[in-house]
Amino acid sequence: MAVFTHPGLHKVAVLVRHGLLPIELGIPHALMRRARSATGEPLYEVVTCAVTPGAIRTDGDFTINVEHGIEALAEADTVIVPASHDWDEPYDRGAMSPGLAEAFTRIRPGTRIASICTGAFVLAAAGLLDGKRATTHWRAGERFQRLFPSVRLDSDVLYVDEGSVLTSAGIASGVDLCLHMIRKDHGAAVANAVARRTIVPPHRDGGQAQFIRRPVPEPRLSSTGTARSWALRHLDRPLTLRELAERESMSVRTFTRRFREEVGVSPQQWLTQQRIERVRQLLEESDLSIEQIAAQAGFGSASTLRMHFQAALGVSPSAYRRTFRTDIAADAENGAAADADVSSGR
Repeated sequence: MAVFTHPGLHKVAVLVRHGLLPIELGIPHALMRRARSATGEPLYEVVTCAVTPGAIRTDGDFTINVEHGIEALAEADTVIVPASHDWDEPYDRGAMSPGLAEAFTRIRPGTRIASICTGAFVLAAAGLLDGKRATTHWRAGERFQRLFPSVRLDSDVLYVDEGSVLTSAGIASGVDLCLHMIRKDHGAAVANAVARRTIVPPHRDGGQAQFIRRPVPEPRLSSTGTARSWALRHLDRPLTLRELAERESMSVRTFTRRFREEVGVSPQQWLTQQRIERVRQLLEESDLSIEQIAAQAGFGSASTLRMHFQAALGVSPSAYRRTFRTDIAADAENGAAADADVSSGR
């Protein structure tokens, strides 16, 4: 009997273990199940599975009941492995439980596999990260490197996309990773609509730092938020560090340091990320030429836009537009419906 019941949807199986962090289980369910096409149709079906179905202990004072076993993995297009507070067992290849090892044999070749937080230990123990870049929670980085020296660990970033295998850092970066997968599958408009419904930032680049020293400004210390808001309203024009610093009445040196402390990347990196997001939006939702989009996004020329876009996404702007072009009217209607759902509490 099939586990997934909606043919045609992208099938996502979330593989949970004892010691589960419930919030991480909720992330793919909350985000991917909210993803809709321009005409309002669901795009993903998400189920939870375990090596042994039934009661699964969480890291709280309750259990969850998991209906499906590892047979779900054989049907899945994407498998997501959240963290477990039992992750600190010695996860080398010899120590992985037979049941968990068997679970990975059920996954079809070509299936996309992702981890949240220390779920990366499981992917590494299964041999899926050998020779690849990966990340995990920064507090677990040193131990991860000792156990899996063949993995190129980057414990400073939010998530790493190696194509068919993706890893993310702590809990919040699981949100970033799921939105990234939605964006890859269906474009920025769909991912942004999901983010809007769930009241989360629509895009944090995977290379952004995990650990930001001052995510909330300390009392009597100025934030760089005013400059960021102003920059977003003026992306079409050249923006200098001096201009941004003057918005906060800071020296360039102080502004640059404070910006990195608050945002996790340099002002120039952040500006490029925001301009790429503006390009994505315009490619999906407008008929503007590449030259016109380059001007509106502040890249100046079509050639500069193409260079940055290819570096960031691995595809040309024209190829991206062909893949993710939406019906503008239908998308606007769907966005209005999503906003109505939010306001009604659905």
